[in-house]
Amino acid sequence: MIDVAIIGGGPAGLATAIGAALRGLSVHVFEKQVFPIDKACGEGLMPSGLSALERLGALKFLDRAESAPFRSITYVQETGTRAVGVLPEPGGLGVRRLALSAALLARAREAGVVLHEQTGVRAHRHVDGGIELETDSARVLCAVLIGADGLNSMTRQREGLAGPVARHRRFGVRRHVKVRPWADTVEVHFSDGVEAYVTPAGVERVGVAFLWDAGGVSEDASFDALLGRFPELAERVRGAEFDSASRGAGPLLQHVQRRVAPRFALVGDAAGYVDAITGEGLTQAFEASAALVDVLPAVISKGGAVEAFAAYEAAAEKSFVRYARLANSLLWLARRPALRKVTVGALARSPGMFRRVLSYVL
Repeated sequence: MIDVAIIGGGPAGLATAIGAALRGLSVHVFEKQVFPIDKACGEGLMPSGLSALERLGALKFLDRAESAPFRSITYVQETGTRAVGVLPEPGGLGVRRLALSAALLARAREAGVVLHEQTGVRAHRHVDGGIELETDSARVLCAVLIGADGLNSMTRQREGLAGPVARHRRFGVRRHVKVRPWADTVEVHFSDGVEAYVTPAGVERVGVAFLWDAGGVSEDASFDALLGRFPELAERVRGAEFDSASRGAGPLLQHVQRRVAPRFALVGDAAGYVDAITGEGLTQAFEASAALVDVLPAVISKGGAVEAFAAYEAAAEKSFVRYARLANSLLWLARRPALRKVTVGALARSPGMFRRVLSYVL
């Protein structure tokens, strides 16, 4: 019997594993891929997410050549209008996802987490005294099981916690360009039906991600085709080498019925997701992970009673609602080009207002 088994070795899973191990619990992480793990993501850590990484003790393991600081968010209109919002101190950090994974892995090993890579979990079932996992190599009995296996979580499906299929379907694709970042900012370029997100992600690297609504892009949705919709950005990276392959994600919007069941919890993207438009995915995952870790000793001591998860459910819901409101508001605006142009124009004329908005929401 182990205390905590975690399915999924992404940032949410590893953050939860580190926190639980630091509380003296025995923790095993099961990941079907090889560590470190890459993922299609904007790769920006907002100020609160950066602070969370430091609290976990993982920041010291981060390869700084694989990251780059940024001080602001810049909205770029088709007309060239730019609205710059300065972030609260200490600013943000663009981090290549592989480097973030490596830093969290190093900290997890230091904390005593047992890591099982290339080990999928085929099934899990509730038994007397725990939950039994059937992995690719063995059967494992745990007191608490945590599903941290991402957007399209099979663990969520097996536990019966998946919500209704979303009506709106959004997708994303990301690739890295080998070029020195031209500014210490995250740029959000707008086009009708598509946004481009440009994040400094190393000394000589910029990450470029596109997000779009299904049906909003009638032609080829390849990285190159989407880049062609943003002439200014395409000119910036013209002639530069790519240093990663295109990697996609979606559908982004994922509903859950609830996050917890007896001896079981979901965390990270597996616990529900709206959209990457806010850049707060990592921050939200780290916040929820910390709240889950806080209740785990009590959950185990109370035999996995679902009531023992109450503080986690409340904290995760509060964090998710704040993030969902912001994400839905930005999506609503992005889908209305005329109103979006007026709004971004107003922010461009009043950078102080933009800064205050960012300080409030971040």
